[in-house]
Amino acid sequence: MTGVVVVGGANVDVVARPLRLAEPATSNPGTVTVTAGGVARNIAEVLARLGTPTSLVSAVGGDHHGDLVVETSTEAGIDLTHLRQVDGSTGAYVALLGADGELVGGVSDMTTCDLRPDDLDADLLAGADLIVLDGNLDPATLSRALDLAGSVPVALDPVSVPKAARLRETLAGRRLFLVSAGAAELAVLGDVDAELVWERRGPDGSTLTGPDEAVDHPALFVDDVVDVTGAGDAMLGAFLHAWLGGAGAGEAAAYGHAAAALTVASAHTVRPDLTDELVRSLL
Repeated sequence: MTGVVVVGGANVDVVARPLRLAEPATSNPGTVTVTAGGVARNIAEVLARLGTPTSLVSAVGGDHHGDLVVETSTEAGIDLTHLRQVDGSTGAYVALLGADGELVGGVSDMTTCDLRPDDLDADLLAGADLIVLDGNLDPATLSRALDLAGSVPVALDPVSVPKAARLRETLAGRRLFLVSAGAAELAVLGDVDAELVWERRGPDGSTLTGPDEAVDHPALFVDDVVDVTGAGDAMLGAFLHAWLGGAGAGEAAAYGHAAAALTVASAHTVRPDLTDELVRSLL
């Protein structure tokens, strides 16, 4: 296996969670954590921890948050040869959770470290077994990545509704292997041309639509949800790991749901103890 090339956002996640039901318009006691994040980076870490050789193409600032991203990603086993550290601040995603661990709302600041089309290495992308792109990419960079992919399968996570809307025109006429997102993002993308479309619905499971049928997959029950941050990234990364290992789409989806269940039961965006053996223990 040559491995997976993941292209997109790397940042820090700042997650705030009140200890009990929050009072509006005032300060509430709770916890605040700062960890390495970014959709592309999270997916790359999931793949690497599960045992798939993975390279990350991204950019972070030359600040201590950038150092945190580099340190965490290196420890996870991600190849960072094509990650740039640039002047300025590392991007940040700030999430406010409810006392139940579910997302109340979030703000993403990724403007400082946008990747440029000329940051992409043609040989790296053309030689990959699979390419993963996220919606943090500028449309011109996404377009260049798709050009360089050639016949390599490409999976896309559009990240959010505004970012999906920004990429819709760029994706017109492009053939993808997989698009994985929530219903709102998929609605904005419109009639995207993909072999597989995976609609994620959180605790309500998912629907995987292929050339011939749409199949519903249940989410695994989690008794105590700690933090939903990173669950979708875990689902997609684990799905791709299983698929590259020879699993069918349905089997890979079940494997992805197991990884998501492990993630929401943890305070980490990507569990540092994540392994193939741990995921399979839930199946």
